[in-house]
Amino acid sequence: MIVCIVPDIVRANCRPLSRVVNPQGYRPSASVRKERQAGQGDFFDPYDPEIYQFSVDFRRQIKARSMRYNIPIQIIQESTLIPQTSGRDAGRDLTPLTDRAWNLGVGLYYKAGGKPWKLASAREGVCYIGFAYRREEGKPRSACCAAQMFLDSGDGIVFLGEFGPWYSPRNGTFHMARSAAKNLLEGVLKTYDQLEGQPLKEIFLHCRSQINDEEFAGFADACPQGVNLVGIRVRQEHNEVRLLREGDYPVLRGTFWPVSPHRAYLWASGFKPRLGTYDGWETPAPLRIEVQHGEADIGQVAKDILGLSKLNYNACRLGDAEPVTIGFSDAVGEILVSNPTVTDRRPNFKFYI
Repeated sequence: MIVCIVPDIVRANCRPLSRVVNPQGYRPSASVRKERQAGQGDFFDPYDPEIYQFSVDFRRQIKARSMRYNIPIQIIQESTLIPQTSGRDAGRDLTPLTDRAWNLGVGLYYKAGGKPWKLASAREGVCYIGFAYRREEGKPRSACCAAQMFLDSGDGIVFLGEFGPWYSPRNGTFHMARSAAKNLLEGVLKTYDQLEGQPLKEIFLHCRSQINDEEFAGFADACPQGVNLVGIRVRQEHNEVRLLREGDYPVLRGTFWPVSPHRAYLWASGFKPRLGTYDGWETPAPLRIEVQHGEADIGQVAKDILGLSKLNYNACRLGDAEPVTIGFSDAVGEILVSNPTVTDRRPNFKFYI
C-alpha cells in the first residue's frame, strides 16, 4: 500500500479554489476553459487540449493513475498526523485524535487486504448494487453510469459503464438505454465471477434516481436465471417527512415507518442508545425507500439498507445516514471518470475510498 502525505502548504495553495498571493502566470477564464474542453486551440499559447478533460481534483487524479500499479493508496494531510494539532491550528475541521487514529487504522487495514468486520445480518447469496451517474465534461447530454456491488462478505466491486446520451437537460434526470443497462450489469457480474464469486440468489439494485421500465428490462436481460432481481430507489428525503419526539434528542436511529407494501421511510441517522447521544447537527432526514421493480418484503429491504449503513470503513461512526451503495456512489464515479486516459481501472472497492 502507498501512503501519500500532502503538506499543508500544498493544500493551501494548490487547490482549484485556492487564492494565492502574488500568483505566477494567469488563470484562464471559465469561457476559455470551456472552449479548450471543446478542443479549441490557441494561436499564441500551445497546450494539450486533452488536459482539460481531466478532473482538477488531486485525490481523484492520483487514485485513478495509481491503479496501474495495483496498489491501493491512502492520502493523508500532514496536519492530520500531528497529535497536538487542533482544527483551528490546521485551518480546517479536524476530528478528535481518537477518531483520526481509528479512521487511519481501519482504512489502512482494509486497504492492506483485511476485512475490519462483517455484518451479522448479512444474507448468503445476496448482493446489493448501487448506481451513480457522472456527466462528461463539455458534453451537455453525455454521461456514464458507475456501479458498485457489495456482498455478504462486506467487500465491494466497482465497474464503469459506457458513456451515452443518458442525461436529459429538460428533466434533469438520467436514464440508460436497455442495451447499456444490460451491458453494465453483465460487466459487474462477470467481474464478480472472475473474483471467484459464489452463486447468487438475489440482486438488489439501489439508485437515487428512478429506474424506468426500459432500464430494468435491460438489467433483467443480464440477470442469471433463477435469481430474484429487485429495483429500489433510495434517497434522503429532506422536504417531505420529519419526525419529532419529546426530550433533548431526535428520533432513534433505525426507526422504520412502512407506508405501503412497496414504500417506507427509514431513519438511518438519529439518537443512538448505545452511545447515549446523537452525533448530528440537524433534525434527522429519513431515507425514502421505494421498491419500484420486482418483489421484496419492504421490512427486509429496510433491514438490509440499515445494515449497509455500517460498512463505511473510512469513518469512525456507528452508522451513516445512507447505505454504502448510495453514500459512496458519487466518490466512485468521480474517480472513474477523472481521467479518460486511465485504462487500468481496478474492480476492488478499496482503490476508491
